[in-house]
Amino acid sequence: MKVTVTPDVFKLAQVFTISRGSRTEAKVLTVKVEKDGVTGWGECVPYARYNETLESVTAEIEGLPADFTRDELQSLLPAGAARNAVDCALWDLEAKQAGKRVWELAGLEAPGPEITAYTLSLDTPEAMQKQAAENAFRPLLKIKLGTPDDMPRLEAVRAGAPESKIIIDANEGWSAEVYADLAPHLVRLGVELVEQPLPAGEDDALIGMDRPVPVCADESCHDRESLPKLKGKYDVVNIKLDKTGGLTEALKLRDEALAQGYDVMVGCMVGSSLAMAPATLVAQSAAVTDLDGPLLLAEDRDEPLTFDAAGVHPPKAELWG
Repeated sequence: MKVTVTPDVFKLAQVFTISRGSRTEAKVLTVKVEKDGVTGWGECVPYARYNETLESVTAEIEGLPADFTRDELQSLLPAGAARNAVDCALWDLEAKQAGKRVWELAGLEAPGPEITAYTLSLDTPEAMQKQAAENAFRPLLKIKLGTPDDMPRLEAVRAGAPESKIIIDANEGWSAEVYADLAPHLVRLGVELVEQPLPAGEDDALIGMDRPVPVCADESCHDRESLPKLKGKYDVVNIKLDKTGGLTEALKLRDEALAQGYDVMVGCMVGSSLAMAPATLVAQSAAVTDLDGPLLLAEDRDEPLTFDAAGVHPPKAELWG
């Protein structure tokens, strides 16, 4: 079996800003696994928040043994970007070898489109209202916040898109005091979910705190091992394949989270359609789908995912799976 890793860069349609910084391009790794003349591929987005770089993730993948199965991979690499790309490439390889789709191999129902959130970058209230107005036709908007002065931004987005559903992502940027001040206003402004309001290491403060709208764990939830630490703090878990280490663990995390009474959100890093493709399978019937990465790009893969009024559609076999 031959595994190759290639860095790729996709330009963004516009500057994308969250509480931790801004970017103008998506830097990803494309992994190809070739065996017996058949090649599967996958994509990951190394994330500095989790101490990942293009170089460190590449080294992890290149350090794998000469041959291994997808089951063996789960213990060869930890949850994270490296395992994600290889795991998804192996799923694609298996599907091509079997002449079936990945959802069939995984024992899932045939997937359909899912309404996805569209993310508004962190900016001034005026600029965010303009973004909201330009995207007011979208049924679900996700707002990047995470500063002590976010109330005017939230008010501005609601004014710009009065009919859209709104979810908030603070990216660990609030303190317990800031969240407590904002929380009473969330229902009034029609916010349906708040994602990771506090830093992952400080989220014990959520225990016993009023949660007028559901609170979702993102940076606090990586794989199934994260679940015991979420009790009493969160109502929803955000499943991202770059955190779970691939589709294999993502499906298991989804099932376990639902069994424990959590709702599920399926999210993404800023990557191409290849990165989103496996996640569309996890997103089936999720409470919230946030797979808008390709919508933020100025360029994408060949045979990209289809986005329309019905939402994000599952991939064609020519793209993945």
